[in-house]
Amino acid sequence: MTTNTTATDSASTESIASTEPATPAAPRVAVIIGSNREGRFGPIVADWLLSRIRERPDFEADVIDLADSHLPTALSHNPSPGTRAELGKVTPKLAAADAFVVLTPEYNHSYPASLKSLIDWHNAEWQAKPLAFVSYGGLSGGLRAVEHLRPVFAELHTMTIRETVSFHNAGALFADDGTHKDPAAANAAAKSMLDQLHWWAWALRSAKEVRPYGS
Repeated sequence: MTTNTTATDSASTESIASTEPATPAAPRVAVIIGSNREGRFGPIVADWLLSRIRERPDFEADVIDLADSHLPTALSHNPSPGTRAELGKVTPKLAAADAFVVLTPEYNHSYPASLKSLIDWHNAEWQAKPLAFVSYGGLSGGLRAVEHLRPVFAELHTMTIRETVSFHNAGALFADDGTHKDPAAANAAAKSMLDQLHWWAWALRSAKEVRPYGS
């Protein structure tokens, strides 16, 4: 017995296919390298972190390296053309991000001025998005800088992730070629942190698609 496919059958199939929801894009995470100090260790930790993120198909990564921008510490409601040009290097990436990872050292029990300047030049770009921390330093592993940053981001309506990755005596943990000498524990900590960050990125982005934040 032969079954003929009619034009109506074909149209119905196309209609059903066209109503299937598109696969949402992977959340975009902006990795912020917070130190701009000469001789900084941050790029080594950043390369390790980005290798962890880029192995995951559930994230798209951007990098904001504060050594590449020169935002002034004097804020202004009417920035100069030079300041607008510097903002143009970072603001679009912050605005496009669904989530953030801040990579910070610890200077004098706190975080660097370059990072505070980036934070203070922006407001809406941080709101209702999740943010995770990766820190490095001496005995404290940069954790005091992280604890200073949490209330700052709370003021900006940013959801900070509990899990962190910290490198204590960071210089001794990486080989001369930048690879981690014994990465198992750090990789496991990164996975836990990124899993949480991904959940919050999906949840908050989905919520804002239904109802804009603050409405």
